[in-house]
Amino acid sequence: MQYANRGFRSAKMDSGTRRITNTWLIQEGGSASRGDFLLHSDGSVSDSKGDEDVIETIDGRHRLVTRSLQNWHTHLGMILNRGMGEGLPLMEWLETAIFPVEKRLTNELVEFGTRAAAAEMIATGTTYACDMYYYTQTVGETLAETGVRATLCGPITDGLTPNFKPGSGDALRHMESLITGPSPRPGRIEYGIGTHSVYVCDEEILRKGSELAKKTGSLLHIHTSETRKEVADCHAKHGMYPIEYLDSLDYFQDAESGGTVCAHCGWVTKKEMRILAGHGAHAVHCPTSNQKLACGGTMSYPAMKEAGVDVRLGTDGSASNNSLDLRAEAKAASLVQRHDHWDARILGPEQTWDLATKGSQDWVTWDLSDIRMRPFGRDGRRLLSNLIYSGAKVLDVFVEGEAVRRDGMTLTLDEDVVAQELEESVTEYYQDV
Repeated sequence: MQYANRGFRSAKMDSGTRRITNTWLIQEGGSASRGDFLLHSDGSVSDSKGDEDVIETIDGRHRLVTRSLQNWHTHLGMILNRGMGEGLPLMEWLETAIFPVEKRLTNELVEFGTRAAAAEMIATGTTYACDMYYYTQTVGETLAETGVRATLCGPITDGLTPNFKPGSGDALRHMESLITGPSPRPGRIEYGIGTHSVYVCDEEILRKGSELAKKTGSLLHIHTSETRKEVADCHAKHGMYPIEYLDSLDYFQDAESGGTVCAHCGWVTKKEMRILAGHGAHAVHCPTSNQKLACGGTMSYPAMKEAGVDVRLGTDGSASNNSLDLRAEAKAASLVQRHDHWDARILGPEQTWDLATKGSQDWVTWDLSDIRMRPFGRDGRRLLSNLIYSGAKVLDVFVEGEAVRRDGMTLTLDEDVVAQELEESVTEYYQDV
């Protein structure tokens, strides 16, 4: 496949302070205020007096300004597999639909998939992804052109990594070179270590992955306690549940050294929650993927918070979620927690939005002309709940003061070309699935 454009747009707006007038702004804690504001390139916001030196003034009459969404568990390239293996439980889905086709992956396929995933993220208001996928260098180089932020945790899973020979150690050496080498976009693209899970990685791989993360001070990323079978099998084999087992291996990378991301955590004991809290680990709630794959268990947000665990939100990959829309994931998280705990007060709009945007340094504006945002309510008190539970179109996305989307059009990617690349690559390489 040959593409003259390859999906990127060359036009990018300058980075700097922008003034947005007569707009609604969701402040920290979820309160809405109306006025003229300055969005600074360092991620801060201040009131505008109207006479500041800015690179652009935006009419905000029909805009709602919020922090951008943060997606803490993704497999971006798996947008190539969206819609595959529908109706299968997790392990059957992995072993019959996902792992076999991932052995056919190439740099080019991952490039196309990553670009399509970035386009979807930007169009739905997300500026950060914590990713775990193959051909990690390609993922980083591709994302660097799109303007988003990411921590890319390259898999070292022996026997499944398509671009490295089993038992060679090449995956570990490659990831060390990426982590210690120059970033394709400093400040936005970083690298880490991905060990898939306790049921795919043996003790040696788990230890080596952890040791490399500690040596380089990088993030460590793993799926854990996603299904009841995974938990039962781990206990039968090791006499410990997954998080206990990982702790016994001195696996966890403490927060001050780089941190550990534990995706799913749907079947976790209170003892294990205390282990996570003690290491400052990030437990990532992925409600849509877990429900779609009928995992049965859902992370208990109240118990995690009581134990002092840092909870984040993630979509998982497009293959199991079908979407990278983190606003929709925030809605799913709020609803499933209330449903499972019989308590409508859990994860109200303010808590839910804090969960979805925690750590964000960037800005998104949403279209208030969208009928789904009406009515605003007195003093804009309904804006946040409307946004979370109903939705709105993303107009602008600003990362470090740079506009990567303006007036509903992504500036760093040509979505039509990206869609064509994705469609043709899937048709060519996955004809039988």
